[in-house]
Amino acid sequence: MPLNKSGGLAILGVVLVTVAISALVLPHTLPEISEGEVAHVLTRIFALFGFLFLSVATIITPFLIEVAKAFGRPFLRVHHVLSAVGIALITLHPVLNAIDRLSLSVFIPVFDSWLGFWTFAGRPAFIIFYVAVVAALLRSKAPRYWRPFHALMYIVLLFGIVHANLYGEDLQNVGIMLILDSLFVASIASFAYKRYRNYQTRKKYEKLRQQKAAI
Repeated sequence: MPLNKSGGLAILGVVLVTVAISALVLPHTLPEISEGEVAHVLTRIFALFGFLFLSVATIITPFLIEVAKAFGRPFLRVHHVLSAVGIALITLHPVLNAIDRLSLSVFIPVFDSWLGFWTFAGRPAFIIFYVAVVAALLRSKAPRYWRPFHALMYIVLLFGIVHANLYGEDLQNVGIMLILDSLFVASIASFAYKRYRNYQTRKKYEKLRQQKAAI
């Protein structure tokens, strides 16, 4: 089944957001690149676009049937493509930062103060992130237990957006801040809507079960 209009519009939307972030970031990063701060700039870019793709992968989760129809592909294939790009970029963010700083401290959470924890919340987020990723990989081996661990991705997004707002250089730009904060809000709204749809589905099946039992 081919890509339909809805799928094309969805791709266009992601492209436009990508272009908007790039347009807002590049004017501020070009001087740094000319000064040799390439690794520092790439570290920030990986974080921004990693958050974008992970957010989109999360936002579409309540719309299994709609996404499959829009893209002419199974939902999981679309979800996995978005997730794979997000995983790669989010992984490169601290790895390149560690290489640039020649320090592994970027992976160690900070617990000496409340503000310090949230300022560097990307560190525990990275650990939780891979717990969620591994849970998805073990889906077929642990079908009863993988979902709660994979749902930790919402905690990852929370920690990531707080870290970005408190510490991220690029979120000093109001445009970028609004885009990333909106993506996080949309992710949480998507989570709530998914729970609501699941509740409605269970309620419907329970009603049908009771009707059959009464016959």
